[in-house]
Amino acid sequence: MATSQANAASARMYTNPVTSGDSRFRKISIVLLIGHLAALVFGLAGLLIAIPHPELWVNSSYGPRAYNFGMRYGGSLHIVFGAAAMFAYGMYAIGLRKTAIFFACAVPISLGSELIGTSTGEPFGNYRYTNFLGYKIFGHVPFSIPLSWFYVGFATVLIGYELSRRIPFSPRWIYAVTIGAFLLVVWDLVLDPAMAHESLMVKFWQWGQTGSYFGMPGQNFFGWGLTAFVFMLISRLIWRSDPPIDRGIPGIWIPFVVFAANIGFAAALSASVDLWLPILFAVVLGLIPAFMVLVPISDRPDSGQPRTTHAPVVQQG
Repeated sequence: MATSQANAASARMYTNPVTSGDSRFRKISIVLLIGHLAALVFGLAGLLIAIPHPELWVNSSYGPRAYNFGMRYGGSLHIVFGAAAMFAYGMYAIGLRKTAIFFACAVPISLGSELIGTSTGEPFGNYRYTNFLGYKIFGHVPFSIPLSWFYVGFATVLIGYELSRRIPFSPRWIYAVTIGAFLLVVWDLVLDPAMAHESLMVKFWQWGQTGSYFGMPGQNFFGWGLTAFVFMLISRLIWRSDPPIDRGIPGIWIPFVVFAANIGFAAALSASVDLWLPILFAVVLGLIPAFMVLVPISDRPDSGQPRTTHAPVVQQG
């Protein structure tokens, strides 16, 4: 009897930390991820085809309705899907508590930073948002902007935790948070120049000053890195423990796909306005390092036991 109980306990030690009920959130996150990807494609089609070439759809029975829908909701649609997908994924992979804490840190801190930025010019530079990203909070920041900080930041910090498994230093969370903030800045390296480019017929924000990075002020990236690092750091301090990284965060390919898809969206926009160097930066500094999370680690150097892609038991949330 005692032996069977011990075996049952041992089996629980090496199962995925989510329960069978929680695994439904993985399926939900995949469905929402598909919606996110579809919305990104819809947005690109609108920005690069429908708006510049109205002759392709103006005489269609559905064309004007699709165009009006895209102009009203297209800017924020992929962000809402992305935020929902990553929240559902977080509930599956690291639990409700950690996911909710990250959301509660990322959204208000990024919103506060953006409100200060659009009001004072610090820490990003002098800029303002247009009306294409949804309702503006206090008339300054579209509601979708802090959601975008959350979902891409959540994806990059989880990628950071997974990459920290390949770094033989501790504490791992310091490297994870730093990598997460860095990858978020890399996303902006390719996103920002395109989204506000003068050649793009729909501009999502406008700069009130010029700078050395394709017309943008360089301090923008300092502001991005600082904001990301702060909410990622505070989240980890409140968590008081790491996600289940010893044997791998389950389903880590989902955050990678989210990150890669958003890099791809920004790269397509950059290519449309002949900004090729930011695309190179995004690939070399972002996609290639992030891709390493999909490369399995075969052996555990500390014990000689094989690593798997499943997490050991660990804390729920």
